[in-house]
Formats: sequence, C-alpha cells, structure tokens
Amino acid sequence: MQTADILIIGGGMAGISAGAMMAAEAKVHVLEAEPMTGYHSTGRSAAIFIRNYGNATLRALNALSVDFFETPEGVSDRSLLTPRGELLLAREDELDVLRDYADGAEGLEHLTPSEAADLVPILRDGVFAAAILERDAQDIDVDRMLQGYTRLLKARGGVVTCGARVETMRRAGGVWVVETPAGAFQAPVVVNAAGAWAGAVAALAGAQAIPVTPCRRSAALLPAPAEGVMDWPLFGSVSETWYAKPDAGRLMVSPADADPVEPHDAWPDDMVLAEGLDRYERSVTLPVTRVERSWAGLRSFAPDKTPVVGFDRQAEGLLWLAGQGGYGIQTAPALAQIACALVTGQEAGEVAQALSPTRF
Repeated sequence: MQTADILIIGGGMAGISAGAMMAAEAKVHVLEAEPMTGYHSTGRSAAIFIRNYGNATLRALNALSVDFFETPEGVSDRSLLTPRGELLLAREDELDVLRDYADGAEGLEHLTPSEAADLVPILRDGVFAAAILERDAQDIDVDRMLQGYTRLLKARGGVVTCGARVETMRRAGGVWVVETPAGAFQAPVVVNAAGAWAGAVAALAGAQAIPVTPCRRSAALLPAPAEGVMDWPLFGSVSETWYAKPDAGRLMVSPADADPVEPHDAWPDDMVLAEGLDRYERSVTLPVTRVERSWAGLRSFAPDKTPVVGFDRQAEGLLWLAGQGGYGIQTAPALAQIACALVTGQEAGEVAQALSPTRF
C-alpha cells in the first residue's frame, strides 16, 4: 500500500498541472491509466489560446491563465505562446451568430470578406458576408507545457504511476483506498481528473452522478494548400461547422464535430470527417486531394459547458477536476491554482463558485 496526502486520478494536463501546484503543499501521487501521460485529450489538442473562447466563466479562466502562459515560472524558461490569430467567418445566415460571439468579447476586429481573404488567400469569393479577427489568439506549446509541469511535480516530490487504471475505490477511517493493476494507494483526498472517464470514477467513488459527457472531435492533416501557410491565422466557420489551422507547414482541418460517445481511445468516424472536409472545401478555392493523417480526441462537457471543480457533496474527500470541454489546455493554469486552493483550504477566488459541483 502506497500512501500520499493527495491521489490524483488522471495524468492529462489537468491532473499533472494540478499535481504540480499541490505538490508544493502536500505529498502527491498521480495515477494514469495509460502507459504514458497526456495520451488522450492532451495529446490531441488543437493547441491554441483564444481569450474570447467560451462562456463568461471560461473567459474569466482564460484571463486568469494569461500571465502563466506568458511567464511560465517553474515550467519553462520562455513563453508557451507564439503568434497565430483566429479568423471567424460568417455567411449571410450566420451574421447573428457572429454578433453573439462578439458581444462582450475584447480585442476583436471586424473585417470585410476582402480583408479576410488578404489573410487567408484560399477563401472562396462570395461565400462569406463578414468576419472577425482576434489577433491575440496564440499557439500553445502543449508538449513543453505538459513536460514542464511534470518536471515541476517531480521536483516537488510528486510521483506519477502509469498503467494504473482505477479498478475499485473505497473510503474508510477518513482515507480513500484505490486499487489498480499497479498496486494499491491510499490518501485522505482524491482528485477526479480522469477526463472522459470522470463519470466512471465518480461512480466507483459513490459520488454525485454529474453528467460529464465525452464528445468526439476529429481532425485531418492536409498538405499545405499554398506557400506561406504558416503565416495564416486559424480560420473557420463562426457556427463551428469546420475550422482549419496551420500545423508544421501543413493544414489541420476539423469538422468541429462534438458527437457524444462512450469513453474510449477515440478514432475519427470516416463519414463525419468526410462531411466536415466537404464543408471546408466549399469555403475555399482548392480541392482536398489527399489526407496525410487523421485522428480524433475526446472533449468532455458538463451540461452547462462549464468545468466542474470542487468537493463532491456525497463522497467525502473527493474533488472534481473535470468537464473542461474544448478549453482544457488554455484554462489548465487557472484550474490548477483553484483546485490547489480548494484542497489546501486557501482562498480559491470568486470564479470558483461558478465551477462547484454543488450547482447540479
């Protein structure tokens, strides 16, 4: 039996970043089901920081994360961000969606279709009626971020055990006992950072039945459609029917699917991917002639599309850190700080109230 002050179930960005923060105050052990950390959603992220992405609570979390990304003390010796930009395009029937997105947003520029085509030359003429540009959207170096948090966690005495899928959980005498193929572990506090498996972990713990639903998001990597592609912003439909992002000299295109699925090692649905590529193709001047690679990941959402962070009201000593949806990487620094404050009994800030599982 291995003991700790805090057991964290899940070695994705959420669990590793929270563990790194908590390890400064307590003995932390992270349990990851897969052979490596960051295997599922973290390793398949679109990897971009968009300040105006999400609802009001998520935008507040984005704002709280900015300083870390620009100066990731203890994680990296330089910024984790590089310039990219985000261009959202609206057809005539999507203008209301564009206005709703811009409402309450900061730092957006309204562009004509011609100005949008200056940024992305392959946009098809006559398709779009308007566009908005967020110049401050930036690429995130997700791998450097995860590895940096992992080093910080271990430097503070934290431990990561892979191949440790949780099989049973029980609480007795104020302590959780967690059984895995890698052994048994115990601690008074367990953090449920299991991503798509958060609901399954909660069920094992006898916790609240919060519907955190995994949704598939697919992507395909296409050859570069033109020279200078790495200078383009991320661009896509404001209604989220497709988007494209320059990636290492090529172009990643996603159908922006969000189909509810059971938690699993995700793969793309061929029909969903083909339909999404068709929507992209009808918006640009060049046909899709070849897909170099395709993949899928899982994004897990609570019903209100807001993360679930806080102690469960049924299972004593169980802290939720789940439901990050498509915002998990860019909100991880803020959520890690909030989770750490809750576990250590410190002030978690006003935004923490909107994240509490007691809202369900």
